[in-house]
Order: sequence, then structure tokens, then C-alpha cells
Amino acid sequence: MKVTGTEIDGLLLIEPTVFNDNRGFFMESYSKEKYKDAGIDVEFIQDNHSLSISKGTIRGMHFQLEAKSQSKLIRVIKGEILNVVVDLRTQSKTFLKWLGFNLSAENKHQLFVPKNFANGFCSLSDNCEVEYKVDEIYSPEHERSFIWNEPQINIKWDVENPILSDKDMKAPSFESLNLKIDNR
Repeated sequence: MKVTGTEIDGLLLIEPTVFNDNRGFFMESYSKEKYKDAGIDVEFIQDNHSLSISKGTIRGMHFQLEAKSQSKLIRVIKGEILNVVVDLRTQSKTFLKWLGFNLSAENKHQLFVPKNFANGFCSLSDNCEVEYKVDEIYSPEHERSFIWNEPQINIKWDVENPILSDKDMKAPSFESLNLKIDNR
């Protein structure tokens, strides 16, 4: 597996080793030992799986507050997405910087997102299936989100009329959250 750092500290792009032959392919989608050797030393406790039926569906921007903040290991098993992360660590030199990554069933890339980042994605094809591991339980009282088109962050989604949940459509501005995010 190849692990590549990004311009945001702690955010890692992972390219698993894939063995292809006339039957299809085989790959390890996760190995605790190999990921630990690559610097990803977290204990994942839950796997999540989502389906976005239509191209142009945006899910995000979501995160949980410090006491229940989650690291995530994200991969696409069907279709393609633009996965976007925003650094919410107030003491970071990349505070509020966003990066986007094309993850697909075809390229098999994974994204490790450390704690204290907002995460969201836009489906680039119909019937996208995304799986992700987290290292903390979902906590409704710690959950927060901000509007997908937050002007202060200015994410380039390349979709004019996204399909959004009611919750994401009504998400507040980032500024109105008045957050104090840790720098870990």
C-alpha cells in the first residue's frame, strides 16, 4: 500500500495494493498492523455504509465536537465521489483550508481523515456507495454541520443544483457555530 501525505497535516491518501487477474481483483481494504505502520494508529469501532442514488448528491459538511470527534477511513465501493475535508483545528496553519479528493470504486483510493475535520462528499455518478470506518460512536448531541456552500470556506463542488437532505439544506453558516476546536 502507498500512503501519501497531503498539504494538511494528518490527512492521508491511501492507495491499497491491488492484485488483478482474469477473475477480478483482491485487495486488503484494512489491516490494523499495516495502517499503524503507516502512522494511522487509531482503533476503529464502527463501519458505516451509505448509498447516494443520484449524481449531484451532497452529504455534508459534518463533524462532531471534541469530546466525540471522529477519525474516518473512507472508501468508495461503487461509483465515484468528490470527498471534501475542512481543517477545523483553530491552531493549525491550515485552519479552514479545504481539500477535495476523487475517490472511486475504480481507483480504490482511501482517505484517512483525522479528528477535528469537517467531512462531506458529492456523488459524481448515480448509485454511489461509500463505506467508512470511525473511531468514535455517533453522538447526536456532539454533531454539528455547516452549510455546503459556506462562503467563508468557498468549496468548489462543481455542481449547480445539488440534492441535499433537509438537515444539510438547513445547516447554519460556519461563523454562527461559534466553535472552539482543539488543535489535535
